[in-house]
Amino acid sequence: MGVELKLTDKELPVSPVFIDYLAHLVDGKPFSDHAWHDQLSETLNQAQKEIAQKAPTDAGRVMSDARGRALIGRCYQLLMALLTADLNALKDIQMRYHFVNVVGIPRNGGSYLTKELFRALGYDPSTVPNALAHDGFPEAGPFSIKQGVNSWVQSLHTMAEFLVMVETFYANGARRSGKIIVPKKLTKGIYAGGFFHQVLGEAVEHIFTLRHPVASCISTYEKSGGLPENGLFTVRSNIEEWCRRDLNHTGESNQRLLSADYFSVYLRYWEQYHLNVATTGLSASTEVKLVVYGKERLEALARSFHRRYESDTDITEFKVSEENRSRHPQWIEQAEPVIQRVAAVWESVGMKFDLAELRECW
Repeated sequence: MGVELKLTDKELPVSPVFIDYLAHLVDGKPFSDHAWHDQLSETLNQAQKEIAQKAPTDAGRVMSDARGRALIGRCYQLLMALLTADLNALKDIQMRYHFVNVVGIPRNGGSYLTKELFRALGYDPSTVPNALAHDGFPEAGPFSIKQGVNSWVQSLHTMAEFLVMVETFYANGARRSGKIIVPKKLTKGIYAGGFFHQVLGEAVEHIFTLRHPVASCISTYEKSGGLPENGLFTVRSNIEEWCRRDLNHTGESNQRLLSADYFSVYLRYWEQYHLNVATTGLSASTEVKLVVYGKERLEALARSFHRRYESDTDITEFKVSEENRSRHPQWIEQAEPVIQRVAAVWESVGMKFDLAELRECW
C-alpha cells in the first residue's frame, strides 16, 4: 500500500522574514543598521509590518535567482526532515554548530547578553539580522489552529528557515572547540522547550534571565506607551499581545482581561511563562546557567563571554533604573505568592534561583 501526499508552497508558504533575509543575499545587500540590541529604546518596532508589505516584490527577485531558489529548496528539505523525523538530515547541523540560547521573558536583559555574545565572538551586532539574533524567530507559542494556519507546523517551518539562515550567515564562521558558536535570544523557546532542545542538539546551552515581575511589568508598560491612566490592561505592543494570547490559552476571555488591573494580568502572564520554562523541556539541557537581573550580575556574565572566546573588546555598560524598585510597593506584596509558586516548581525539576537576588527588584 502506498499513499502519496502533495503539499505545495500554497499550503506551506515561505515566511516574509525568510524572504527578506534571502533578498539581502541575492541583492548583495549587507545586513546593517539592525537595532534589536538597543536596550534603552522605548520605540515600538514596525519592521515586521514593512517586511510583510514588501515580501511579494522581494519574493519575485529571490525566485528569479539561482541561489535564492536553491536556499528555498534547502528550507523545504529541512522542513520535510522535521515533519518526518529524519534525524540524519539534522545531524550535520548539530555537529557543526553550538547554539547558545538566551531565554527569558521580555525586558529581562536578554538582548544585552545576546549582544555581548556576538561582540565577544567578533561580530558587530548591528550587522546581525534581527531574525537570526533576536526573539521573534523561529515562531513558537501556545498551540493554535485556524483556517490555513497550524501553529505546530508553523514552528517546524520557521525552524527550517532559521537553520538555513544559520547555514548561510555562519558559512565561514570560526570554529571554537570544533564548532561554530551561534548565539540566539530565544524568548519563545519556553513554548516548545523539548522541540528546541532536541532539534538544536543535546549539547545546546541555555542561559536563563530572571527578573522580579514588578520590575518586568514596569519595563513592559514603559515600552508599550506607559501605564494606562485607568490602570487597566490593554494591548498596544507585542509583549502585551503575548500576555493576552497566553492567558486566552488558559481560558481567560478578552473581555475579562481588558477590564482587569494591568499588573494582575501581567503577573499571571509572568507566572505562566516561568512555569513553561520548567515544564516544556528546556530544563533537560545539561548546560543551564541562570542570571538574575542586575547591573553587576549581567555585566559579570558578559565579561565571562569575552574571556571564554578570548575577545580583546570591553563590554558595554548595562543600564538599570533605581526608580523601578519604589514605584508600586503594593505590587511587591501581590507578587510574592506567585514568586514562591514558581520557585517551588523550578526546584522540583532541579532549577533554583536566588530569592534574595530576585527580591532586589531591579
